[in-house]
Amino acid sequence: MQKSVLGAGSALVDVVISLNDDLLLQELELPKGSMILVDAERSAKIKEAAISLQPVVQTGGSAANTVRAIAQIDGKSGYLGKISDDEYGRFFKACFEKNGITNHLFYSDTPTGNASCLISPDSERTFGTFLGAASELDHNELTDEIFAPYDILHIEGYLVFNEELIEGILQKAKKNGLLVSIDMASYNVVEAKLDFLKRIVKEYVDIVFANEEEAKSFTGLGPKQALKKIAEMCAIAVVKIGKDGSMVQSGKEFVKVDTPQVKSIDTTGAGDVYAAGFLYGFANDFSLQNCGKLGSLMAGKVIQVYGAQIAEEDIPEINAVIKGIRPA
Repeated sequence: MQKSVLGAGSALVDVVISLNDDLLLQELELPKGSMILVDAERSAKIKEAAISLQPVVQTGGSAANTVRAIAQIDGKSGYLGKISDDEYGRFFKACFEKNGITNHLFYSDTPTGNASCLISPDSERTFGTFLGAASELDHNELTDEIFAPYDILHIEGYLVFNEELIEGILQKAKKNGLLVSIDMASYNVVEAKLDFLKRIVKEYVDIVFANEEEAKSFTGLGPKQALKKIAEMCAIAVVKIGKDGSMVQSGKEFVKVDTPQVKSIDTTGAGDVYAAGFLYGFANDFSLQNCGKLGSLMAGKVIQVYGAQIAEEDIPEINAVIKGIRPA
């Protein structure tokens, strides 16, 4: 029986901006490849500076991207977050309902959060994120009834800036018997909250997703050594190494996964969508090799389009691969 995944994170709307060069990043003082939290005023300034580049609006947020991608391949998923009853909030809610995701959305009078996602010509992405209503999610609002129908909680590392919230969510998930996976989010997030992240991984987390920069920030080690170190702290460790694929370790089992060699135009959501494929495979009892294979395939599709959503025309190919590896 397929397991179900509950995503928890910052419910955001992505404003995707394709840059002609990196000069605007310098003007806006946004370090290339980073995720910087900004206030409403700075968020508006970024959008104003990029208005001539014709931004595209999509639902966003790391864990939200993951559960949306799971839903695209008919996985069972739900989402927990906070929005406002405004234009962005209604857009977010409607998109998730359309994708068949069970919403556990709370409301605030603060505007719905949004992330200005600036895509450099080399496909690297830089975020200026205004959390808005998303930052007001309170673990005291959450009931056991939200968690009980699910098997896996997937949580984004960005939530570590609110230690009380993320630990409250993790405690409720464990109380209700859920496995927990976490995406490390960004190297600067890991650096800012290293000690806290290490503690919650050891105490609550079963599956860790990290790219090589995040893994190095977390352990101080290169990719393979970092993988081994993280695997000592949880049941399954995954380190993604870009065009060289990914590595997975669970106990003594080590798996190296190749990735499709494709032309990348935007890396936004690649890690989130990799996690979606991996967790879908895990939820359907795939081998670790096939979990990674599906994650890599889906990540390879999303980096060929702008934004963090796989193109609908690519879904049949992904479903054909799933059919080929699904246990009888």
